[in-house]
Formats: sequence, C-alpha cells, structure tokens
Amino acid sequence: MKTRILVLGAGFGGLELTTILSEAVGDRLDLTLIDKSDSFVFGFSKLDAMFHRLTPDAIRVPYKSIVKPGVRFVQDTITEIDPTTKRVTTAGQVYEADILVIALGADYDMAATPGLAEFGNEFYTVAGALKIRDVLPSFTKGHAIVGVCSTPYKCPPAPSETALMLHDYLLQRGLRDACQISFVTPFDTPIPPSPETSEALIAAYKERGINYVPSKRVKALDGGRGVVILGDDTEMPYDLFLGVPKHCVPEVIERTGLAEKGWIPADPRNLKTKVDGVYAIGDVASLGTPKAGVFAEGAARVAAASILADLDCGDQPQPYTGRGLCYIEFGAGRVGKVEVDFLSGPSVTGMFHGASETLVAEKEHFGSSRRKRWFGLE
Repeated sequence: MKTRILVLGAGFGGLELTTILSEAVGDRLDLTLIDKSDSFVFGFSKLDAMFHRLTPDAIRVPYKSIVKPGVRFVQDTITEIDPTTKRVTTAGQVYEADILVIALGADYDMAATPGLAEFGNEFYTVAGALKIRDVLPSFTKGHAIVGVCSTPYKCPPAPSETALMLHDYLLQRGLRDACQISFVTPFDTPIPPSPETSEALIAAYKERGINYVPSKRVKALDGGRGVVILGDDTEMPYDLFLGVPKHCVPEVIERTGLAEKGWIPADPRNLKTKVDGVYAIGDVASLGTPKAGVFAEGAARVAAASILADLDCGDQPQPYTGRGLCYIEFGAGRVGKVEVDFLSGPSVTGMFHGASETLVAEKEHFGSSRRKRWFGLE
C-alpha cells in the first residue's frame, strides 16, 4: 500500500518538498498537493507587475504544469485540518493521510491596521499588487509612503525595493521632482542581520532623496485627514500609501491548536511539529528565520529528507541551518544580494554582494531554474 502524503500549500516549500519526494520514491507515494490558487507567483514578480515591468499574465506559472510521478495537484480551499487524525477537509472533498505537511504560508490581517483597507494599498498579495499597478498612473504629485505595519513579515527587503523601484518609476515618467517618497519601518536598520546590506540601502535612499524613517511602525491611516499615524502617535501626511500588512497564520491553522505565539513551532532538526507525522515548513512555521521563499525551500529539503528517512528506516538528516539568500532590487538596472546564516553558528551572519548588472542575470536564473525544476518549464 502506498504511503499517503498530504502537502498543504504550493509555495516554495510545498513545491520543493513534493519535487524531492517524487524524484526519490514517486512510485511508492500517493502524494496530494493542495492549494487554493491556480498558479504560482514568485514574490519578486509581484513588484515587476506592480511597476509595469511585466504583465499580470507573465508572472503566473500555472499549477496544471505539474506533472510528476506520484504527485496529484488539487486546486481547492482547505476548510478544516485535524492534525491528530491527519484528516483534511476542503470545499470539495475530505482527504486522509499518513503524513501531513503544512506549508500554507502567512495570511494578512488588514483589520489590524485601521484605515489600511479603506485608505491605503498593500502589495503583498497578487491582487493588491495589481490594484497598485492600476493606481500608480494616476499618482502624479504628492507624498508616497511605503510603510510596514507589523513584524514579522515576508521578504524583509521588499519594502526597500518598493521605495527604490517607485523612485525609478516616477523618474521615468518625469514626475520624481513633484513627488516625495518616505520609507517607514519598525526595524532599526533595513536588513538587521546584515549591516553591510543596510548601509548600502541607506546610501541608496539618500542618493535618491528617499526619506528613511526607522524604528517606527504604521499603526493606522486616517484617510479623512490624509495622514499616516505611527506607533508613537506622530503623524505623516500622505497622498499614496503602499503598505506591508500585519502577517498571521491562516484562520484554518488557528483552529488546529498547532500555533503558539502566532505560528507553528517546528523542530529545526526535521521540521516535525508536536503532533506525530505532521510537519510545518515555510512562513507558517516558527524557526527563527525570515519569512521568505528561499528559507521555506531550505526547510522543505530537511523535511523531505526526514520523511524519506522515516519511510526507509534510515538516518535522520542534518538539522536545518537557516541559510539563505535574497536578491534586492536597487533600481537603475542593478540587483544586490545578501547571504545570511541564521542557525548554524553562535550568531547570525550575513554577507552582502554589491548591486550590479551581473546579479540581475543571476536573479533571473534563480527564477528560471525553479520554474524548470518544479514545473518542467524552460
């Protein structure tokens, strides 16, 4: 009898894990991958669409392209999860598994920031980014604020990239002199694990006349008065707000009892949760690493190795190291890169590679290599 594996969520973590398992023992598995969407979108592609660098259709990779031994993709909405019995209910069916992998990512609590939904914009969902794509052409003068509403949040460089890419967008339209850009973040530095990266970004803000406001979060928007209210109750006038909403686990996870302090604790040695046979990887898990696709991918490799070890009574893998890299858009056709190690040493270490045109090509390869590996697309 084939081992039944349910993977919930087809992001970086879910796609990498199913690929590894299919390649290793696909003929021995009954593996179902469930996601509510019909297509995959790289996080950085949302910004490309938002600033009119790619069309909305160009950023989507359809899940129907997944053709792997032992793997079945199902587009459906998950409504209930019973981790003890490993029973998952969707809008259309009930699934039972021997092994359950939760990779549902993070959701967004728009209501946690009063006024955000009514008077601002968020760029972390595809729908939000595409809405901003339509809004930007009408922004011709005034104050644009890129603001972070809460921590932790996915892809820590993304707000910096948004401010820098907005500068380029307005410059290309001949509107930069008529517009002010501010970046508001709760962090003391743009990328806390890497001082070199933070220094480079701060220099880029200064060079482009972007007002950098550290150590403050956005707690509300008052659209009637046209002001953003910060955590210390100071106010900033605005005409366009591009925000990072508060992140939270999906509601269906809240009902499972797996989440503690907002997220699902997972053992970094194997990504197992407190329930036998249940794994948590990616943004939904609490591992001491940033919420970013590349870290979900790394965790998926360890979880997959642990599953294979259990199936074959083999040795457990080396613990998850928390190593990863992020490409950062610096604008003007250049990309930087930061490599960070969160867990393998006594302290977090980071290495910065300065922005260059060479890294533009490397970032493109990062995306194309995963499209080929996960979807078989050239």
